[in-house]
Amino acid sequence: MPSANAGTSLATPVAERIKALYHKITWKLIPFLCFCYLASYLDRINIGFAKLQMLQDLHFSETAFGLGAGLFFVGYILFEVPSNLVLEKVGAKVWIARIMITWGLLSACTMLVTTPTQFYFVRLLLGAAEAGFLPGVLYYLTTWFPTYRRGRIIALFMIGMPLSSVIGGPLSGWIMGAFDNAAGLRGWQWLFIVEAVPSVLLGILTFWVLPDNPHKAKWLTPEEKVLLEGELRLDEVEGKHSKHSFRDGFFNLKVWMLGGIDFSILLSAYAMAFWMPTFIRNAGVADNFHIGVLTALPSAAALVGMLLIGASSDRRRERRWHIIVPFLMGAAAMAVTTFFSHNVFATVLLFAIASATIIGAVPVFFSLPATFLKGRAAATGFALACSLANIAGLVSNSLMGIAVDVTGSGAGALWFFAGCLLMSSLLVIALPAKLVNR
Repeated sequence: MPSANAGTSLATPVAERIKALYHKITWKLIPFLCFCYLASYLDRINIGFAKLQMLQDLHFSETAFGLGAGLFFVGYILFEVPSNLVLEKVGAKVWIARIMITWGLLSACTMLVTTPTQFYFVRLLLGAAEAGFLPGVLYYLTTWFPTYRRGRIIALFMIGMPLSSVIGGPLSGWIMGAFDNAAGLRGWQWLFIVEAVPSVLLGILTFWVLPDNPHKAKWLTPEEKVLLEGELRLDEVEGKHSKHSFRDGFFNLKVWMLGGIDFSILLSAYAMAFWMPTFIRNAGVADNFHIGVLTALPSAAALVGMLLIGASSDRRRERRWHIIVPFLMGAAAMAVTTFFSHNVFATVLLFAIASATIIGAVPVFFSLPATFLKGRAAATGFALACSLANIAGLVSNSLMGIAVDVTGSGAGALWFFAGCLLMSSLLVIALPAKLVNR
């Protein structure tokens, strides 16, 4: 005789079972991946806090700092596509663990630099080590979640980005103050050591926490695996015109358009991430801990923006205007900050609006490639779009450094970044609504 539990299972509506299944998958995967992204972004941007002491100690110019901060993205760009293709071959568990452990160790090595050349070299290697993490995770999520669920899921994963500043801002300021001159090391050196530890530990945990695919997830029952497979197969049928090969992902005009759109997002995002401590200090705040707390506020706004915009986009199954409207608002807020550079309240408020809108649109943007790419094409497309976009890291930091050295202000660079967002809105509207609004 069938058990009572079996009878209950059969009586449960399919929609409820699917809802329970995705709730389970979300809790098993997303918090861990979010913490991994938090560690990743923290190790990428803590150089902005280290700058407050590092430049004076090592006698670096603003231009040298901007170039070094930007060279991270050269290594990142060169290895992005190869890294994602390796991930598809060897599995997410091994490759994401490798990425996290190596970037953590290299981030810690930044405390040893004494010359601009050493700084450039370590940043270049750090970018190469981290290459593939973000597009790899985004590709990995497509093997678990159908298109119509990805806006919210990507938002939940990517809150690690603003959360890294919400937590990392005050933490970085505290480390630089509390550990300064301990054991003969400056606060900025301790910053790189302490904040590298979570990356290495999470990388080791990846071997136990992250299944390569749904079939290898021991926490899914056979019935749940069949149900999930059916959902993903139905999603593929709806996206029947999706491309699958490496060539389809690389030589695809829409992927290159997405790279251009993300380029504009990252110009602004990296300007805020790397230079926010400097903006706040220039507005009149001297204490490193207070700078850290104020830096966290725009990031908290970005976190809220990501969740609200991602959920709204999924609910309405609309992608394009959920990117365009935030772009327009963010561009306006960022441009207006240049008129209030010596007002702390206005600076923090306007950058909070810019962060909530520009970074808030990121999860919606990253739900787009999988609407027209699958399998190897998706792995290639995610990585190529991220590679093209991350040229912005070099451009953004270099332009800001040059602008500050030459004019004493980053206003010209911020206006340029705002203009790029306006131009990218035209690329977004050019994407076919029937293709991406799923």
